[in-house]
Amino acid sequence: MSGAREALGLWLPAGRRGWLWGSAALLALGALLGAWRWVGERRRAAARRRRLQRVGTVLNLFVYPVKSCRGMEVAQAQVTPMGLRSGELQDRFWLVTKEDGHMVTARQEPRLVLISVSRENGHLMLDAPEMQTLCLPVKLPRKNPVLNCRIFGLDIQGRDCGDEVAQWITTFLNSEPYRLVHFEPSMMPRKSKDIINLFRTTDEVAYPDCSPVLMLSEASLEDLNSRLEKKVKIQNFRPNILVTDCSAFEEDTWEEILIGDVELKGTVCCARCILTTVNPDTGVLDRKEPLETLKSYRLCDPSERHIYKSSPLFGRYFAIDKTGTIKVGDPVYKMVQ
Repeated sequence: MSGAREALGLWLPAGRRGWLWGSAALLALGALLGAWRWVGERRRAAARRRRLQRVGTVLNLFVYPVKSCRGMEVAQAQVTPMGLRSGELQDRFWLVTKEDGHMVTARQEPRLVLISVSRENGHLMLDAPEMQTLCLPVKLPRKNPVLNCRIFGLDIQGRDCGDEVAQWITTFLNSEPYRLVHFEPSMMPRKSKDIINLFRTTDEVAYPDCSPVLMLSEASLEDLNSRLEKKVKIQNFRPNILVTDCSAFEEDTWEEILIGDVELKGTVCCARCILTTVNPDTGVLDRKEPLETLKSYRLCDPSERHIYKSSPLFGRYFAIDKTGTIKVGDPVYKMVQ
């Protein structure tokens, strides 16, 4: 009998038996807590899936490395805290400036939209009608000076890209001398909140107007074109993400969305200006359409006039909650509370 007790661990001093029983109880409690946590995670994951409502599909993705120049249509893009990136080329990380550092866009030089941008072996490639291709390294020599620039009244830096590209741009535009600068990761970005107060203090941009991402729906463009005598292209509006399979202006209502593994936070609608009247094929500034038609039916509610003033709304700005990769064909989900 005593042998059986010893085998069962019962014929031990009282302190030793208490330690064994305590250890067993802790192991059992740990297993129970682990199972409870696993069930809880499964329930939270299931609840999260239930809160996802599909609202569209990614139709096109665009990256605009040089502000106001022609965009690159890509099949997929990395979404960083400061916007879309394709390879080494980040959205609006290059900027044309006057020699005093003030920005130059297609509002002042509409033929900028005729400059196409591509990449090759670590280089930015610029092409334009009747111009030879210009090849510019993405990583500039440290000897190139860092210039102080101004975008909508806010200061930001950029490394000068050199005399050759400056002369190339000036020659094509037949303009006063211009420079090209590049925003580098070590430089201080602009705070979106300093431009529009509805952004968060963590939302930052390099050379975009105010937001890391601009989204627009195909249905909104079709609605506008149904009201125009001469149809316009998506290139008139320069979105990063074009969404299909949703109704016109539905994107205005999206607050938190999921595309691939990327989470985006809706902020404000995009207030449109004369840039939309630049013909992307000819570089001619019309100053009237489609802006006048947009003003006839896309003005903001009077309660929001302090934000948008008299500008019509077309598209929605988004900030980045979670970075990752998005692809053409990805479902677009609204995260419903």
